[in-house]
Amino acid sequence: MTDLSNSCREIFHATLNGVDIRAALTRNLLRSGSRLDLLGDHPENICADLAAFSKLRMVVIGKAGFAMAEGMLSVLGDEFPCEGVMVVSAPPPRDLPGLRTIVAGHPVPDDGSFSAGREILQLLASCDERTLVFFLLSGGGSALVEQPLFADVSLEDMQAMHRGLVTCGAPIDEMNAVRKHFSAVKGGRLAAAAPRALKIALGVSDVPPGRESALCSGPTLPDPTTVEDVYRIAAEYSLAPKLAPGLRSRLEARALPETPKAGDAAFARARFSLVLGMHELFHQAHRIAEAAGFYTICDNTTDDWPVAKAVDFLLAQLRALGSWQPGRPVCVIADGEVSSPVMGKGIGGRNSAFVLACVEKISAQPIAVLSAGTDGVDGNSPAAGAVADGTTLARARALGLDPSDYFQQSDAYSFFERLGDTIVTGPTGNNLRDLRILLLRP
Repeated sequence: MTDLSNSCREIFHATLNGVDIRAALTRNLLRSGSRLDLLGDHPENICADLAAFSKLRMVVIGKAGFAMAEGMLSVLGDEFPCEGVMVVSAPPPRDLPGLRTIVAGHPVPDDGSFSAGREILQLLASCDERTLVFFLLSGGGSALVEQPLFADVSLEDMQAMHRGLVTCGAPIDEMNAVRKHFSAVKGGRLAAAAPRALKIALGVSDVPPGRESALCSGPTLPDPTTVEDVYRIAAEYSLAPKLAPGLRSRLEARALPETPKAGDAAFARARFSLVLGMHELFHQAHRIAEAAGFYTICDNTTDDWPVAKAVDFLLAQLRALGSWQPGRPVCVIADGEVSSPVMGKGIGGRNSAFVLACVEKISAQPIAVLSAGTDGVDGNSPAAGAVADGTTLARARALGLDPSDYFQQSDAYSFFERLGDTIVTGPTGNNLRDLRILLLRP
């Protein structure tokens, strides 16, 4: 492990520590008596008189759910108690007043996910025009909450669909398009489940502007994708053979109902705002890297790119930055997700796969690369990601490890675990998708 790799680790961990979800909620929400205002630069003024509602409800979905709910409840205070459901991927440190906690599966839905979907739909069915529903959304929600649109579709059927999607190589937007059209809780259908209620959805995610419906598969937003998109995606990635008969038959018959679109009455009283997103993550990482002595730029061009293309682009950016700033240590920071199809039966995810794809390209060079999930999870591994530097290839070969073989087996975690180069944080309670840090020191 070189000093440059250690610098990657330090920047990553300091960035995680600097992103405070509870503070983001309390910073963006101002309550004065019964008036609640959402502050900051938002496309529309979001405010509510809490005293005008007979019921306050809360639906919390995502890996950052506990921190978001805690922040929201502190803003509401004892004067305005809420009842609802909180769905998270790991047991929270404690129960929160008024909220029933459900621990559910990720990245594949489980019994908890189905229970959560049923409970949320039941809660929303009782909401009328004098109900205010807070939706607190963060990453992971597409698996954590699920209910099939069709009564004859089982949990096992939906699990098979999710597995087929995450291993087919489709970008996240295309995976979400398919999920939405088979689900009773995605693609605006939670908004449709409580059409008369005022719905205020607050999100924590680094989705780029204009793609907010990617967060938790857009349960309260108009769905920009269509059934025609689903049919095209299914054909492109040969999804039909991976689906159970109840799903496959409707796909092949082109018999999927459309999701709610802009202009639907379900969205007349629906509001949405990101309270913590891409800019906050970039700001923290940029500030920390610069404080560590690196001239730093941020670049999210590679979001949803195939892993090999993203590797080549970001390494080229790093080298170009080094040429532009001769004699100075430089840093490129990228966020978002890359597409890494599962090709073998190994352990790992897109972050460790990204780093593994860099190993031979940075060999014997003064470069270090880290990629890790801010939620602490990388695919099916116990790590958040991995780090590599110019010594990694030589150290691997000394142990008889071939990075190309491990890449083909989708076994990046095992490769880096043998070298002691995994990034292990455990569940962080945060989810701003992935962070990549590339360093070059002359």
